[in-house]
Amino acid sequence: MSAPMLTGKTAIVTGAGGGIGRAICLAFARAGAKVACLDIDLALAEKTVAACGAEALALRCDVSNETATRDAAAATITRFGSVHILINAAATDDRNGTILDITPEEWSRVFAVNVAGAFLMSRAVLPSMIAAGGGSIIHIASQLGRVATPKRAAYCTSKGAIIQLAKAMAVDHAAQNVRVNALSPGAVETRRLLLRYGDMTTARREAGPKHLLDRLAQPEEIAQAALFLASDAASFMTGADMLVDGGYTAI
Repeated sequence: MSAPMLTGKTAIVTGAGGGIGRAICLAFARAGAKVACLDIDLALAEKTVAACGAEALALRCDVSNETATRDAAAATITRFGSVHILINAAATDDRNGTILDITPEEWSRVFAVNVAGAFLMSRAVLPSMIAAGGGSIIHIASQLGRVATPKRAAYCTSKGAIIQLAKAMAVDHAAQNVRVNALSPGAVETRRLLLRYGDMTTARREAGPKHLLDRLAQPEEIAQAALFLASDAASFMTGADMLVDGGYTAI
């Protein structure tokens, strides 16, 4: 039997307290990685760590704060020695609205977490990753980074930005053996869907048929795609946006 895909690797996952981030942490731990689980809510990060096992670390981190991202990277390196994988999955809640409805402060907060958070966390991790001989950075984007939907201007724009950030970083760091990709899920059964639809039954009924597979994704399905991108199985992938959207953008 072959060894787990991430044996000997250390990963940092932001937004690790729930939904996609939690599923990625669990998948990585099962694949043999040491995992630093970062979330602005430390209690949620600790619950994820408890499910991951001994080789996991819970850290509170506001990814929109540069000092916090540097401290989290340093704590991970102190505990595990190096960083080989970074998953930027943290995203803030955003309310429905056109640009006339949402305030400049709300717009700025979405970009501070969704875009600047990926920028700051990558800056904090890259030196260690480069020193370790390279690695994989994955920005969790969305199918809505490619296509738009009503009253989601800030979210759609922020996710489009991190798809482009992945491409730009891939260009800059390929020579250092750092691969950078975006991962764009369709609608996933997480707490965030409840903000739009109120309950999961309604979300399944209204959002499921927008996908060719006629259903919503499970967080574990997105985690398996992240596992692939983080592993050597994706060694020839960089600067890409991997769609796992159930066919949402195919038509």
